Amino acid sequence: MQYVWAFVVGGAICVLGQILFDVFKLTPAHTMAILVVLGAAVDGLGLYEPLIKFAGAGATVPITSFGNSLVHGTIQELKLNGWTGLITGIFEVTSAGITSAIVFSFFASLLVKPKG
Repeated sequence: MQYVWAFVVGGAICVLGQILFDVFKLTPAHTMAILVVLGAAVDGLGLYEPLIKFAGAGATVPITSFGNSLVHGTIQELKLNGWTGLITGIFEVTSAGITSAIVFSFFASLLVKPKG
């Protein structure tokens, strides 16, 4: 049953993104930013962790989980290190993902020539 809920929750997040594209005519960058902020806001309210426990990969794979990671890491580091954690917490939790995106984008740019 967990696979079904992962599919439903992940699909609902994707449907929300598609609605932002089609109905509100937003660009991919605007849509991504809205979904990241939405994930951050839901985690700030303490609701994203229960969603992850309920839906598993359906909540951790979409871009909303990046916003969750940003806020979750910041709150965690704030509790451990005080006000310094507001800055360090963002990077501690998400640094592996950001670094991977930079490195893989670099290698992709070496292999692919843009049309232009």
